[in-house]
Amino acid sequence: MTGTQRSSADLDVRRRKILFRSWHRGIREMDLIMGQFADAHISDLTDAELDVYEALIEVPDRDLFAWLTDAADVPENYDTDVYRRVKAFHTHMAPIHV
Repeated sequence: MTGTQRSSADLDVRRRKILFRSWHRGIREMDLIMGQFADAHISDLTDAELDVYEALIEVPDRDLFAWLTDAADVPENYDTDVYRRVKAFHTHMAPIHV
């Protein structure tokens, strides 16, 4: 997989930027985790949820990856419904590129 599988043609400018940022994080594992989530859910997130998601994608990759893989505790201010949706989206039952 080289990147997004979703067209951004039907998205507003904000959602297009978030989708792009989700797929261009820095480390490939986080591109896949956040990008696949954004592909699936970017169009159904509310404006308030987008605010939370935007804050989440600004977290450094190594920190966010540690939280998502239970290698570190999630700080209370990031332990949101949106974070939990991202975490639940990737069950780690198979490689993240599948």
